[in-house]
Amino acid sequence: MSTHYDLLITGGTCVLPWGMEQTSVGVRNGRIVDLGVDATATADEVVNASGLHVLPGLIDPHVHLRDPGDASIESIPTGTKGAVLGGLTAVFDMPNTRPAITDATQLAWKQGYAEQAAWCDMGLYVGGTKTNIPELAALELGRGVCAIKVFAGSSTGDLMVEDDEHLELLMRSGRRRIAYHSEDEYRLQERKHLFKVGDPYARHAEWRDEEAAFLGTRRLMALARKTKRAAHILHVSTAEELDYLKDYRDIATAEVLVNHLTQMAPDVYDRLKGFGVMNPPIRGQRHYDAAWAAVRNGMVDTIGSDHAPHPYAAKLKPWPECPAGLTGVQTLVPVMLDHVNAGRLSLMRMVDLMCAGPARVYGVVGKGRMAAGYDADFTLVDMGKKGRIENSWIVSPCGWTPFDGMQITGWPVGTIIRGQAVMRDGEVLGSPSGRLVNFAG
Repeated sequence: MSTHYDLLITGGTCVLPWGMEQTSVGVRNGRIVDLGVDATATADEVVNASGLHVLPGLIDPHVHLRDPGDASIESIPTGTKGAVLGGLTAVFDMPNTRPAITDATQLAWKQGYAEQAAWCDMGLYVGGTKTNIPELAALELGRGVCAIKVFAGSSTGDLMVEDDEHLELLMRSGRRRIAYHSEDEYRLQERKHLFKVGDPYARHAEWRDEEAAFLGTRRLMALARKTKRAAHILHVSTAEELDYLKDYRDIATAEVLVNHLTQMAPDVYDRLKGFGVMNPPIRGQRHYDAAWAAVRNGMVDTIGSDHAPHPYAAKLKPWPECPAGLTGVQTLVPVMLDHVNAGRLSLMRMVDLMCAGPARVYGVVGKGRMAAGYDADFTLVDMGKKGRIENSWIVSPCGWTPFDGMQITGWPVGTIIRGQAVMRDGEVLGSPSGRLVNFAG
């Protein structure tokens, strides 16, 4: 008697933890149950993946979906729809919303809303502040919470912890890895008077210079070692930081953004003006080369988009009045596949950075690899498919991308979450069915 599955994926080249193999995958009750399924097996649904690569479901661990906030800019429904169109099966959403996710009440609201409105699975950050330090140990263990996020620079309101005293107290509250925006706020404020409205957009990278980032990371590493609290440094943007962090692998992991692997100053500011302004800034050739070297030597643990949409009209304002932040959740996978085709990294390394890496860093349970017992999350990609990223493709209400006009080789053609197809050939299927990701406490 033949074995029966809910879903059978056949004919594809699967990216497995131990290598790439052309094999079949059997799914039952939302989980992978078999690899290398017998030819006599049957299934309720069969996906013929011939000519495609089947990746474990890719994760963007760094997005700002702006919910609660202004739905005309972005929301959980629109942002996660962009995610699945771009081949992502899960995203981890930042807490700097309006109001911010910094207490149990706001977290409970977001947990409930995400489970109703999200197209993909979600992890949620909780913001660390100077006033909620006593609650952080409990909040970090909340359902779907991926990490505490700390803005050590570059934030507004109470979502900033810039001084060593409060940073140390925060590190001593709880035990899970903390994610940091690392720029030194004191240096940023000291140098702000050197710049004026209407200066060239490229001056963004002069104000938020290498030393602002490197100083912030040095301070955080000293405190992390002192408190023995693991740290994840988000959007590392300088050669100095990447070299320095090699000596802190016992306590620190590192993220690099797709923008810092794809765009460079001064060209990005000359071409895109305000649509190239983000924090930390896109920098020059030396830092671009260092980021790729860190990808190749294993220093980088995760890659994210830092999807942070702003209205189109706001990005047209002169610097520094234009808000910092770029869209990216829908374009992350296509751009990284293009880098694979260009020979800058292997497909195996891309999967390590965008699936196994986030799972390892954040303690994801049941995701991160294609193996029996894991969630049946898959990103199906056509490595030979050519496409062009255009503003008109972007489903975020802001309607723009810094990669507008970019020619791409390699494209996501299917997104499957817990055994259910949610995107096929550029069409979103069904209705929102995302769940909160499980994390080890």
